[in-house]
Amino acid sequence: MLKIDNISLRALEYSDLELLYEWENNTKIWEVSNTIVPFSKNILSKYLENQSQDIFTSKQLRLIIEFKKNPIGTIELFDYDPLNNRAGIGIWIIDSKREKGHAKKSLLLLINYSFKHLKLNQLYCNISSNNKNSIKLFSKLGFVLSGTKKQWNRTQNGWQDELLFQKFCD
Repeated sequence: MLKIDNISLRALEYSDLELLYEWENNTKIWEVSNTIVPFSKNILSKYLENQSQDIFTSKQLRLIIEFKKNPIGTIELFDYDPLNNRAGIGIWIIDSKREKGHAKKSLLLLINYSFKHLKLNQLYCNISSNNKNSIKLFSKLGFVLSGTKKQWNRTQNGWQDELLFQKFCD
């Protein structure tokens, strides 16, 4: 478990099934996660079974963010590429716990883990151009805008650009 102050990042457990079912089927966040269909408990149960694989096998590491031992979101590394020593990073926190510093602390924990323990050279994230809070957060943590993918994601309000941010190991 990774921990700083009242924030901890822990591995997914089978007991998280109901929580994941609720979060993954929340249509309000589908646009961020590029989801267009609901997840069944059966599919999520199989996903949890595969979480026993390490990042080197599954190329992904998803963790639960806890504040004072209560789950408040997820954070993950995805598209882990050991040849080029890079991975994507993403985070989601429930509405009631946003803008309280929890995302910043969680990201700092995973960034530190990624560079020091996984020996990654870089992390990257993809952020919708209208997600001002995420742009501000990742920029404060040293991620630099590297490019814009024009009309990358179709949303309910039309096409949206997606920004690519990168952070290199110091």
